[in-house]
Amino acid sequence: MKTKSSRKCTCTKRKAAPKTEVTFTVHAEKGKAVYLSGEFNGWDPAAKKMSYKARSGVYAATVKLAAGTYQYKFVIDGVWCADPENADSVPNDQGTFNSVVTVG
Repeated sequence: MKTKSSRKCTCTKRKAAPKTEVTFTVHAEKGKAVYLSGEFNGWDPAAKKMSYKARSGVYAATVKLAAGTYQYKFVIDGVWCADPENADSVPNDQGTFNSVVTVG
């Protein structure tokens, strides 16, 4: 026969690491299909569609990221592109470079 324990759980929930909103931008012609892909979304080339900002002439996407370093690329009309305005990059296994962003 099982009895009910009178002990209370003393477990505490871990707080999720705070996340910072990071906005990525890239210049591309209006009407292009532009996506943000990287370690933070499993390198899915269609996971994060970027919006065209007519006033500034750029595509932009904002993601919430925990502190750390992330590799990413833009996918413009199906072509993978490193961020031309970010000098921080690392070589990848495709013989090209991934852009790198560091958060907090």
